[in-house]
Amino acid sequence: MKFLRFGPKGQEKPGLLGSDGKVRDLSGVVPDFEGDNISLEAIARIRALDESTLPVVENIDRYGSCVARVPNFFCIGLNYAKHAAESGMAVPAEPIMFNKATSALCGPNDDVIIPRNSEKSDWEVELGVVIGKTALYVSEEDALDYVAGYCIINDMSERAFQIERGGQWVKGKSAPTFGPTGPYLVTPDEIPDPQVLDLKLSLNGEVVQDSNTNDMIFTVRQIISYMSQFMELQPGDIIATGTPSGVGMGMKPQRFLKPGDVMELEIEGLGHQRQTAVAAK
Repeated sequence: MKFLRFGPKGQEKPGLLGSDGKVRDLSGVVPDFEGDNISLEAIARIRALDESTLPVVENIDRYGSCVARVPNFFCIGLNYAKHAAESGMAVPAEPIMFNKATSALCGPNDDVIIPRNSEKSDWEVELGVVIGKTALYVSEEDALDYVAGYCIINDMSERAFQIERGGQWVKGKSAPTFGPTGPYLVTPDEIPDPQVLDLKLSLNGEVVQDSNTNDMIFTVRQIISYMSQFMELQPGDIIATGTPSGVGMGMKPQRFLKPGDVMELEIEGLGHQRQTAVAAK
């Protein structure tokens, strides 16, 4: 199944993309896709419905983030071998974990705002994983049983804030609109193997990231299991699993976003995103 949220910012409603290609309104079934409403049990209840009885939504003007008000927005750094190489950094022995402010979440086609005083805003297409049930001390073998679904994330980064200003990476990752997510949350039955997905990002029509999740250093199974040894993952938590090579920081010369730049992202089976970069007011 493909779940989504639609409507003006702050007024989004939950929906699904039906087997007939029509968007169906789920607001009479579930208040929104957040927390326990995106749990495996909640998804099972929705799956049992007759989708033809749900109202059809016409003329959608905007898609919101496919998950609302997430408990935690986690990220994995340097998780593609070629990206580690272009960054001039050693392949990590264990997953590099950091947080992104949940206030960075935005719709998949919303404008991305370049923060004030930014000179190095960068793009990162990533496979997102949404947790569907409480996970603590999970084995790699069982890890995918805890996944509610997968989505596209543009893990936007301001490299000077992230790397040159000291402290932790979170402040270079968390500006408003630095987390376009969606358009769909795609359930695992449609993505049986998350390690064979093509992913791509184009900047102003030029393909700059073009890879496959098989280049991940740590797989989705390994990431979920690893994280659950240190913390309890909760329904609705998002994990951005790392970006492939082709980011602006790794280019020679380096290249960063300027107002008017257009990013287009796609991951096999998960849909498309398109954002225009704009200057902060």
